[in-house]
Amino acid sequence: MNTKKYLSEFIGTAVLVIMGCGTAMLVGTDAANGSGYILTALAFGLVIVGMAYCVGNISGCHINPAVSLSVLMTGGITVSEFIGYVISQCLGALAGAGILAAIFNLGGVLDMTGGFGSNGLSGVNGSVSAGLLVEIVLTFIFAMTILGVTSKKAGHGSFGGLIIGLTLVLVHILGIGLTGTSVNPARSIGPAIVAALAGNTAPITSIWIFIIAPLVGAALAAVVYNYLESSK
Repeated sequence: MNTKKYLSEFIGTAVLVIMGCGTAMLVGTDAANGSGYILTALAFGLVIVGMAYCVGNISGCHINPAVSLSVLMTGGITVSEFIGYVISQCLGALAGAGILAAIFNLGGVLDMTGGFGSNGLSGVNGSVSAGLLVEIVLTFIFAMTILGVTSKKAGHGSFGGLIIGLTLVLVHILGIGLTGTSVNPARSIGPAIVAALAGNTAPITSIWIFIIAPLVGAALAAVVYNYLESSK
């Protein structure tokens, strides 16, 4: 069992939820409020940068089941490792959301989103089709970048974590106002469950979108990247 890898994924995903979703709770994600919008995008991206240089050498710093799927499909991890990664990531996201709940409740701070930074379809007027398309496209872009940067042929060296983090900022800049930007099933599952336990069941009703769409986007990225790299 790759205990250290799984613990690294647990910690990384917990930090992602604490810092990314926590920032969203504090500053908001309304596109009309540009500063909060950008701060939230930066928070998610900067977590990836930090964690890439923290646990990247141990687990690869996937901290995202969709990323793990794309890595599995390109031969980077085994099926058993994939299962372990996904379980660790989901537990980490749940722990991160739980820590946020404790901080905000103990501190008496208002959860301004009402959902612990969970995802939703309000930005696309409740359209399931639009939400699925947004998340598939954004995850495709994110996963393609990761596969390209981490390829042995890429040669990006120590700049890989920075490139990946900035790409996550990029997809958040578009996606926050539409779906809140998931591109990560674990990141969506943790806050949705904690929100439901706190009495807000709205995020859990659409959680399937933020599980399926990122996985589809990542799978498509793996297929396309495998083709592009093999045709060099």
